Amino acid sequence: MSTGGDVSAIKARVREYVEALVIAGALAAFIITFVAQSFLVQGSSMEPTLVDGQRLLVDKITYRLREPRRGEIIVFHYPADPRRKFIKRVIGLPGDEVLIAGQRLILNGRPVEEPYVLGPMRGVFGPVTVPPGHVFVLGDNRNNSDDSRYPDVGPVPMELVVGLARLAYWPPGRVGLVRTPTVLASFD
Repeated sequence: MSTGGDVSAIKARVREYVEALVIAGALAAFIITFVAQSFLVQGSSMEPTLVDGQRLLVDKITYRLREPRRGEIIVFHYPADPRRKFIKRVIGLPGDEVLIAGQRLILNGRPVEEPYVLGPMRGVFGPVTVPPGHVFVLGDNRNNSDDSRYPDVGPVPMELVVGLARLAYWPPGRVGLVRTPTVLASFD
């Protein structure tokens, strides 16, 4: 035989669980919207730096405080279908001139040594000047990357940038910080 005290205790416990779930859900929504978000690398366009199936944590705060820098790896909404997200390396900032010729990236008239790129590039591109409020992005696997060289992506408007790739957390053998090479820092 159950008493009124037992029912009250059960209701209090259920209410406590429901409140905890609502608070956890609200906190998770806040974090995903404003702080950080998980991202799954799909495809080979960022090899050898990032690989298909790798999971990353994307920082959504940094670009609220400052603009992207050359060399950083960003996640952005694909301009041709904003429901999809792409991940690429920032190569050019507003006002930069980007040219690809002789299997090399030439930024602001100077060739760039890119030790993170998978093999020499085929083809010629540019020159193109990055418009205000945009970034020019390339995949590290240049011969297998849909990036700013192509009209479906083009220079990426800043309002489509989700955030900065900060931490790789899966698979276990590739756990670590996503590093930004300093080679592009001197191209102002």
